[in-house]
Amino acid sequence: MSDEAIKYDASHIQVLTGLEAVRKRPGMYVGSTGERGLHQLVFEVADRAVDEALSGRAGRVDVTLMADGVVRVADNGPGIPFGAAEDTGGPGLEALLTDLSAGAGPGSRRVVTLSLFGLTPAVTNALSSRLTAEVRREGIRWVQEYACGVAVAPPAVTGPATGSGTSMTFRPDATLFETTECSFAVLAERFEELAFLNRGLDLSLTDERPPGGPQTARFRFPGGVRDFVASIRARAGTVVQTDVIGFEREDPRMAGTMEVALRWCGSREEQVRSFVNSMATPYGGTHEAGLRDGVAAALDAYARARGLLTAAEPGLGADRVGEGLTAVVSVKLDRPEFVGATRGELDNAPVRACVGEAVREHLGAWLEQNPEQAEAVVTEILRADALD
Repeated sequence: MSDEAIKYDASHIQVLTGLEAVRKRPGMYVGSTGERGLHQLVFEVADRAVDEALSGRAGRVDVTLMADGVVRVADNGPGIPFGAAEDTGGPGLEALLTDLSAGAGPGSRRVVTLSLFGLTPAVTNALSSRLTAEVRREGIRWVQEYACGVAVAPPAVTGPATGSGTSMTFRPDATLFETTECSFAVLAERFEELAFLNRGLDLSLTDERPPGGPQTARFRFPGGVRDFVASIRARAGTVVQTDVIGFEREDPRMAGTMEVALRWCGSREEQVRSFVNSMATPYGGTHEAGLRDGVAAALDAYARARGLLTAAEPGLGADRVGEGLTAVVSVKLDRPEFVGATRGELDNAPVRACVGEAVREHLGAWLEQNPEQAEAVVTEILRADALD
């Protein structure tokens, strides 16, 4: 090859900034240009609305898949002004729609993160052929439209408003995505999960596309993760052996809170699900390890106190207590730390000891108060060990 052919200097480097970078490489921001990435557009916008509800500023969040392929996410909060959001101390709506750094980074325990990297609705705006933001605030209705992330005109007053709230209506850009048809089932599964993990959240999903008429699902679970655990086994149709055992605790040593629920069922299958700040952690981590440590410690102590295990027999370690166990452990941390960039495994070291201690105490108390169910669980675990 000639020197000219292999020459490479600064003139060959292309620097992309802001929303231009998002449109050039959408997969880097929403995971893919397929269905997965399409759903991330919805989650990026839903993040903000859900946080409004969880902070008490809004009563509910409504997501609608409209017949013409447009998606609308709305809340009935006070309405975020297009300028600085002085009442929340956060960025205004224009910044959220145009500035990627306005919400970058993993959220604290008080912030729900549905998006991959904790970004803002700016990603959805950039990857939509059209987005309309509407704010109803202090009796006035404001509207601003965007095309491919660029404002068509400044925010404009369009008349009086009844009530208050913020809504974003967007059309995913068909030139960037392989499909623009959102899956009702996929969105419903994630929103239901979110409602389980945040008791009191009131969220609805409506699909106006079916020829037979709209379908709507409403998600609200006052029992939190207790309801989550009950739901997991109810769907499987498995016979349950114990009540749902659940508790919540705040622990300053891990700078956060934990919510745990578990039960044993008549199945050898183990189902343990873990979450950090409402995000699933498919590879577990210190919170899940703490759960297993606590369960093992409580069961082992109970079995030895009741003579179900002798001093000479090996203990019920964390690898032996999953027989028929269904559990959910959800921690909400001020400063979550993860293994790797995908945030699939929690790495905060203090969390393991804190969760383990709390589970040991609460499960131990339950075992003492429910001796018949407790003995049935331990006996089944020991019987399964003998068969293996």
